[in-house]
Amino acid sequence: MNAVRSCLVFAPLAALCAAPAAQAQISRCLDAGGRVVAYATECPAGTRASATGIRNEPSSSATPPGRTLAEQEADFRKRRAESQAAKEKTEKAETDAANRSDACTRARAYLKALESGQRVARTDPTTGERRFLEDTEYANEIAVARRAAETNCR
Repeated sequence: MNAVRSCLVFAPLAALCAAPAAQAQISRCLDAGGRVVAYATECPAGTRASATGIRNEPSSSATPPGRTLAEQEADFRKRRAESQAAKEKTEKAETDAANRSDACTRARAYLKALESGQRVARTDPTTGERRFLEDTEYANEIAVARRAAETNCR
């Protein structure tokens, strides 16, 4: 007798618990020809329902359990800092590449000028006077310019 009573009490409760889950399921409504007429929780009369696997309410696993707002904020700030660091690294690499390209261009132009025999002038750091390279200094200066071009033009 107690078993019968408990079945009478718990059966309606079980039906009530199962009903919202069934209503949350979105169905594809097909007409007699098999064409999709609508997507709804309940199909209109004259159509038959086909399961889509789509639920009308978000699952509880969408947000990780136990994550406080402060933890989410800390993660956001960490991702933003990492993104900013990556951006700065990329910008630095681009700037370095541009500087190396300019140095390569200057070194090649100076080497070409030396090899063509153009007169090259230097400013004396102690007196401030302009001094031209001697013919004996050209070989050494060409070797230095070649090393600079090789270094900067990799």
